[in-house]
Amino acid sequence: MPGVMDRMELRKVSTEGDDDSTASLEDRFTEPIDSEKATIDSQFLDDNDDAESQKFLSNGMMKKKKYEEYHEEYHPGHTSFGMSVFNLSNAIMGSGILGLSYAMANTGIVLFTILLVAVAILSLYSVHLLLMTAKEGGSLIYEKLGERAFGWPGKMAAFGSIIMQNIGAMSSYLFIVKYELPEVIRAFLALEESSGEWYLNGNYLVVFVSIGIILPLSLLKNLGYLGYTSGFSLSCMVFFLGVVIYKKTHLPCPLPFFYHHSSNLSMNASDMSGLYPPQNLTAQMDFSRADVSPAVLGSHDAHQSTGVHVAPHPDDEEMCTPKYFVFNSQTAYTVPILAFAFVCHPEVLPIYSELKDRSRKKMQNVSNLSILTMLIMYMLSALFGYLTFYDNVEAELLHTFTKVYKFDTMLLMVRLAVLTAVTLTVPIVLFPIRSSITTLLFSGREFSWTRHMLIAAAILAFNNMLVIFVPTIRDIFGFIGSSAATMLIFILPAAFYIRLVKSVPFRSPQKIGATLFLICGFMVMIGSMSLIILDWIHNATASTDAHADGH
Repeated sequence: MPGVMDRMELRKVSTEGDDDSTASLEDRFTEPIDSEKATIDSQFLDDNDDAESQKFLSNGMMKKKKYEEYHEEYHPGHTSFGMSVFNLSNAIMGSGILGLSYAMANTGIVLFTILLVAVAILSLYSVHLLLMTAKEGGSLIYEKLGERAFGWPGKMAAFGSIIMQNIGAMSSYLFIVKYELPEVIRAFLALEESSGEWYLNGNYLVVFVSIGIILPLSLLKNLGYLGYTSGFSLSCMVFFLGVVIYKKTHLPCPLPFFYHHSSNLSMNASDMSGLYPPQNLTAQMDFSRADVSPAVLGSHDAHQSTGVHVAPHPDDEEMCTPKYFVFNSQTAYTVPILAFAFVCHPEVLPIYSELKDRSRKKMQNVSNLSILTMLIMYMLSALFGYLTFYDNVEAELLHTFTKVYKFDTMLLMVRLAVLTAVTLTVPIVLFPIRSSITTLLFSGREFSWTRHMLIAAAILAFNNMLVIFVPTIRDIFGFIGSSAATMLIFILPAAFYIRLVKSVPFRSPQKIGATLFLICGFMVMIGSMSLIILDWIHNATASTDAHADGH
């Protein structure tokens, strides 16, 4: 989920012109020292400071407005190391964890592990570049670094990438509402199957939730205590991971729906104990040919009590054999899904600004620990989800369980927790999008409640349209991961570093590494996006042909 919404991240970004990107380091801000306010004041306001203090000044003196901007940006931090790790973990953890099992199913265990570790390492390297750039670029605001590196185009690239990433996050959360809320309602109403009732239609429900809950919360002028829901969201995902691991140990293979039969059997928790006796959990049975009859139901035998007659199936062993290397049309979504899951870079600098006794090394350690923790959680979630459903896992792991359970208390608790978390998180994600739009289009104007409400309503309406008309959450993961997430992880940090860090020669190993990283980012973006678009075209063509054959 998005990390703690630091006040720096949500405040209006100044549109005043900054120093030209080619100016020397002496004409820029240097890395701030967390000193007392009086010391900082004297550095800026005393025209007779020594030569070292003059590094903070432009031509020996800084205007009052520049001082105020600098002082606001470089206030002393008060957040402990542990809380900073927690905040950054919140920023990393999001809905992307629900798509990792699907990614593993389409790459294989070994290839997925290699890609997961690679993206984690590259994310850490990206944080390193960002922290170095923040020092010499003289700003702890992502968008302002873009402006100082490339002027208005750089600022727009940063703004656009962050807005796209947040829109993707909002859409993925609303997709979860669309998928999971009907299942929660059906569980509470004890309905075996949906018979087309409007209140079980995910498209209607996501609109009602958006209008009735999300929009009113989004109209608040300040986030207030809503910001604490990010911690709750992380707790929900940890709970979800625990349930996935637990369910793997209790579900046999193959499961009935593996056979893709029209009469796939769905079971509640009590049925499971009859269908799969504890002493034979690994029995391989074909439920697609289950014979349910009243005569059989009268028996006391465990199998007969459910009316299931077992018939062997030749594909059972293959269905339950994990694959280590897989290449198919869906493999193209793997790197974008991983990038979507690890992107946290817009939050790195605000968290850095609040870190107590901050230094680049300390913030890098915060990033190392946070990303390592998320790497372990992601690996466990992907592995146990995949080993439960194998090739039949869906793009949203939690929804796959609906094919096995109709009524399960533990899964119902997970769904309620996740739904609450994502519903309360959407306004938090919407807040910086609206702030960015306001800064870009209405800079310098007085606050207007009408504009405030209309922008929020427009953003929500756009996201609802995406959720209703985009086929699956996989498409959101793929498109945003291959575009905005790739920009924020690979391309922008490398480009900012190459442009702003003048103390390192261009032909040095550091600059060469950053250049290769930049090229790698463009290759990932172009390659992934091309393959995803080709997959969309292929699916659309296949759907059209199937529709034509039906007539």
